[in-house]
Amino acid sequence: MICFPNVKINLGLNIVSKREDGYHNIETVFYPIALKDSLEIVPAKGSKGIFVQSGIPVDGKPDNNLVIKAYHLFKSKFSIPEIDIYLRKNIPSGAGLGGGSADAAFMIKLLNDFAESGLNNKEMEDLAAQLGADCPFFIENKPVFAEGIGNVFSPMTVSLEDYHIVVNKPDTCVSTQEAYAHVRTRKPIIPIREILSDPVETWKDRLVNDFEASVFEKYPEIEAVKKKMYDDGAVYASMSGSGSAVFGIFGKKSGG
Repeated sequence: MICFPNVKINLGLNIVSKREDGYHNIETVFYPIALKDSLEIVPAKGSKGIFVQSGIPVDGKPDNNLVIKAYHLFKSKFSIPEIDIYLRKNIPSGAGLGGGSADAAFMIKLLNDFAESGLNNKEMEDLAAQLGADCPFFIENKPVFAEGIGNVFSPMTVSLEDYHIVVNKPDTCVSTQEAYAHVRTRKPIIPIREILSDPVETWKDRLVNDFEASVFEKYPEIEAVKKKMYDDGAVYASMSGSGSAVFGIFGKKSGG
């Protein structure tokens, strides 16, 4: 069985306040786009399953990979046979695209089908939440307004299907911990929902990612990518999440 975990981009990201537990309350919109990894599981050829990863290298031990954590979490609750897992990474790490979270959530969905466990979306989301705040988003994989630490979702009506989205990640990686260490909290002047109800062409200078100020100061090469997006004709461009990937939204497909 095979699936293709996709990434998300953040349409706006406001860091609203710091919590007593040390985390931050945010407001953002997660929007899925079609940059994808490949994840396949098959019955194990040997007595024990194997994990084979290819494509873009990922730092760290295999046991720390969210796909493996998802497998062990699922196996702790349901009886499944030994499997071989094949993950091809096309989504870069440290990019703010949620690639690891997507892999974990899609692994849960894949195992649910493979083992015929019969979990519904809410039950799979509850499992995914144990792996990361944004993991549950990838179960339904539809645009949502995210609050709290990025784990409280409500439906969001926004569509970019008529536009062309380009993602560019420089060699720089920005860890989430590093990005949060230098941010300033603030209440948004204009709510994200209000901005997104207007045409995409009006988003520039209104729809902001609060991580950009501090990240661009330390990593000007990321800011340069955003500037080039606009130089190349993007109607809107932004860093996604805590970086370092930048996405550009280009003119409507119907217009060529």
